[in-house]
Amino acid sequence: MSARNKPYECGLDAAVDVIGGKWKVLLLWALAERPHRFGELRRGLPKITEKVLTQQLRELEADGIVHRETFPQVPPRVEYSLTEAGHSLNEALAPLGAWGTAHMPHLEATYGQRHPG
Repeated sequence: MSARNKPYECGLDAAVDVIGGKWKVLLLWALAERPHRFGELRRGLPKITEKVLTQQLRELEADGIVHRETFPQVPPRVEYSLTEAGHSLNEALAPLGAWGTAHMPHLEATYGQRHPG
């Protein structure tokens, strides 16, 4: 979710705004399996910081993609899961993932040329 001051140009613009960033698609992928607690997501993505994970989950929640449920127990337990919109977004991303898998050898071989430094 971003602070936009203009309307989206097209549906792809809106979708990319929701999934933009390094971690959101990986969070969607993880949550497609089952609901996760914060710590599980953190361990599953060891390079993400707690601050960024919190921010990304809040943005996905605000966009209606992720549901946050707090269970009334001691200590409190919080689980994150995909909403119906989140599941449909994952379905829409499946062909993109298939494309990435099919082209991964070339993309890995040329990564340094495409991302110097």
